[in-house]
Amino acid sequence: MRILVTGAAGFIGSTLSQRLLARGDEVLGYDNLNDYYDPTLKQARLDRLTPQAGFQFVRGALEDRAALEQAFARFRPQRVVNLAAQAGVRYSLTNPYAYVEANLVGFINVLEACRHGGVEHLVYASSSSVYGANRKLPFSVQDAVDHPVSLYAATKKANELMAHTYSHLYALPTTGLRFFTVYGPWGRPDMALFLFTRKILAGEPIEVFNHGHHTRDFTYIDDIVEGVVRTLDRVPAGDPAFDPLQPNPGSSAAPYRVYNIGNNQPVQLAHYIEVLEARLGRKADKIMLPLQPGDVPDTYADVAELARDTGYAPATPVEVGIGRFVDWYRDFYRV
Repeated sequence: MRILVTGAAGFIGSTLSQRLLARGDEVLGYDNLNDYYDPTLKQARLDRLTPQAGFQFVRGALEDRAALEQAFARFRPQRVVNLAAQAGVRYSLTNPYAYVEANLVGFINVLEACRHGGVEHLVYASSSSVYGANRKLPFSVQDAVDHPVSLYAATKKANELMAHTYSHLYALPTTGLRFFTVYGPWGRPDMALFLFTRKILAGEPIEVFNHGHHTRDFTYIDDIVEGVVRTLDRVPAGDPAFDPLQPNPGSSAAPYRVYNIGNNQPVQLAHYIEVLEARLGRKADKIMLPLQPGDVPDTYADVAELARDTGYAPATPVEVGIGRFVDWYRDFYRV
């Protein structure tokens, strides 16, 4: 298939593109290579893709409507995976407009391009952060998510609402994926595992929020990509069991679905750090801090719907995933 992947120089986007190319798909990567984090890492990911047959790349932002429309018109994708976004909970507290531009204006541009381009299926990144103030665990797509605690989360919930509107009005099949704390080789430098590894190896103290007590459903990158591919290949139809008198937030009478993609196995942050210390062979100097504004105490993905519909089964424990990340980090940065 011809698949357009936005955010193709990103952590998930580059790994997904590798997987799609390996199975014979044509991929057009679209990314603005911004400096939210080290652009040289983004370029290094991209450099692994550009020599491969079947891969093309366009540098552009989602909010640049003309550039995005031109990319769609030239490539004529059959399916689209929208992973480009302004990420990060804490950054949204100080730079809210970046989220409005990339995640709201950019997403309507993607929806319009898919609608007018006759795209068969749009898969897009949502986030576990949409669960916000919810405390019932595990988080289920059948739960209401009306209490976001960061603007980042609010934009991701808005994406789901916008996608549903296009599924309803224009019969555009859409699938939203709520990713749970993704980690692994080629990961994002602003995420905990990357930050902790860099600082521990440099002999610097690490900041441990919520005194290490909160839990996260840490999900290894290969398990995430497996879930993306499985949903990409399954074009949603209207749910015949959908009841408008008792609506299920995870499905619709329209061709619309939302799924959690997580490891279904929450791990306490303190244990996550212990596993990292063991793999690095060094103890961390920890600065214990309270829970930060916009953060949630716990995440835990109920993946029952994704397992039922696609056969998804996460297979990587943190002990294995952290080890693979450390091996990659030492090799990439020659530490």
